[in-house]
Amino acid sequence: MMTRRDPWVNMLRTTVACFAAAVGGADAITVLPFDAALGLPDDLARRIARNTQSILHDESSLGRVLDAAGGSWYVETLTDQLAHTAWDGFTEIERAGGALAALDAGLIGERIAATRQRRADDVAHRRAPLTGVTEFALPDEPAVPRPPAPAGLSGGPLTPVRWAAEFEALRDAVEAVSPRPFVYLATLGPMAVHAARLGFARNLFQAGGFHVVVGPPENLDGTPVACLCAPDSLYSAEVVAEVREAGARQVWLAGRGDYGADGYVYTGCDALDVLRTTADLLEVPR
Repeated sequence: MMTRRDPWVNMLRTTVACFAAAVGGADAITVLPFDAALGLPDDLARRIARNTQSILHDESSLGRVLDAAGGSWYVETLTDQLAHTAWDGFTEIERAGGALAALDAGLIGERIAATRQRRADDVAHRRAPLTGVTEFALPDEPAVPRPPAPAGLSGGPLTPVRWAAEFEALRDAVEAVSPRPFVYLATLGPMAVHAARLGFARNLFQAGGFHVVVGPPENLDGTPVACLCAPDSLYSAEVVAEVREAGARQVWLAGRGDYGADGYVYTGCDALDVLRTTADLLEVPR
């Protein structure tokens, strides 16, 4: 769950994870430093990681409650479902000859890969948002330099996967290009009517590292990639054609409908695919 982009948000992620582990009855918890994905953590990151669990234990009194969710029908029902599902998984591994045999045969890897693919799809469609990466990316954020960690520290037969990795790799490629590739957000009507879709489109394309320029369609002046931002009542095939005639090779449209655009961006769309397509159109090396 750790990210390299906007790594400060990792402090919130690890706090929530530590709280959940404690409430869930974990016997031992280790909190990672917020900069663990960047390289060797510094003194501040290690201190915060240590104090996160200390504050939750001593100041939030998590250690004083044996079963914080005890008596909650909602939580206990989920716990029962989880226990039965987990038991089915464990017995399947036992039938395969135990954990080591299941690892060697690829059984455990296959099960993890299936879950990973479902979650990766949720991340790509932003059903599982990553603050600072897939949502609310900070343009031109300052780097947090860290010396590289020694190779081979992860260990184990299964390769760790970070959910943010694909978005971050694309953003790294885009931001390595100078001057920075940009997307023109063409607005129609007054701010009051296009603000919501403008904000959505800005948030989306900035997650890919693109610079965004906002203005009316007549100011495109040959911009290769444009995204129309307006309410449905102002969209039409004629408007899309005008944007294309102004020089846009790719016309995205914020919303959904049959207006003749090259693609549509909307809540639940494959954001990663949109950003990769945009990067290819702008000839970003990847």
